[in-house]
Amino acid sequence: MTPTYSIGQLAAEFDLTTRAIRFYEDMGLLHPERTGAGGKQRVYSAKERTRLRLTLRAKRLGLTLQEAKEIIDLYESPRDTGVQLGRFIEVLGTHRQRLLTQLADLQANLAEIDEHMQEAHALLAKQPSKK
Repeated sequence: MTPTYSIGQLAAEFDLTTRAIRFYEDMGLLHPERTGAGGKQRVYSAKERTRLRLTLRAKRLGLTLQEAKEIIDLYESPRDTGVQLGRFIEVLGTHRQRLLTQLADLQANLAEIDEHMQEAHALLAKQPSKK
């Protein structure tokens, strides 16, 4: 029998709130089986657990949830691996460029802060000392 997981078990395993897991479900990243009265109880398969793990990995890389969903869905589709890898490279390349732009902005901000700090230290050094 294939292992199954409750929302609470996954939340504990991945250090998430159940609300976060339900949000990922609402975004189409997870598709648990519904059981119980009115289908209120969620049962997650090993496949869904893997999807959650991949979603969190993509999030750590800084990908959007939509990008994560697209990549995860590509790997589950019966499409050609070359197409999947090409799209994966494209998404990662776009994200990498976005990060490089952010890095350049941060480096410019740090350089400006350093300049202002040097000016402030120079002005402070010219101040008469108070005794």
